[in-house]
Amino acid sequence: MLHLQYPIGKFEFEKEISDNEIQALIAEIEKLPHQLRQVVQQLTPQQMEIPYRTGGWKVKQVVHHLVDSHMNAYIRLNLMLTETQPTIKPYAEKLWAQLPYKEDLSIETALTMLEMVHVYLSAVLRSLSNEQLNHTYLHPEYNRIYTLRKVIALYAWHGKHHLAHITKLRERNFDQ
Repeated sequence: MLHLQYPIGKFEFEKEISDNEIQALIAEIEKLPHQLRQVVQQLTPQQMEIPYRTGGWKVKQVVHHLVDSHMNAYIRLNLMLTETQPTIKPYAEKLWAQLPYKEDLSIETALTMLEMVHVYLSAVLRSLSNEQLNHTYLHPEYNRIYTLRKVIALYAWHGKHHLAHITKLRERNFDQ
């Protein structure tokens, strides 16, 4: 069951992120909205209502979660660039994914929102100096300090992680 929950493996927090890796990670973040659109446009509305695993979110909820999460990432990046080691505000992502109004929003709306958030994310990420990559924030829920460098790696992983949830579901259940 762990392979369904973490189809690309868990994020490696202790791994060092080199200067050479940063540009590749930013490129991965930039590609996510297009990759996600390609995958979900192949699914029917009924297939969007299927959880990617038992006890997991529906595909539709995963898409909305990516919007929520990456909007928070954008805000957190700006905090890191304008404050000295800010303490970020966690959010209840599971509860956000279940907010009733999201049932009425179209997937197209969520995909467009993700594309726009990623325009901003890309602009911020492409503007960073080497010094800024070492800026930090404190995540109080985990009592962990993250460098901007680590945040870039985390969100590149996060996008691939959820994209894999959807692609693996499609491969298991719908691709014949």
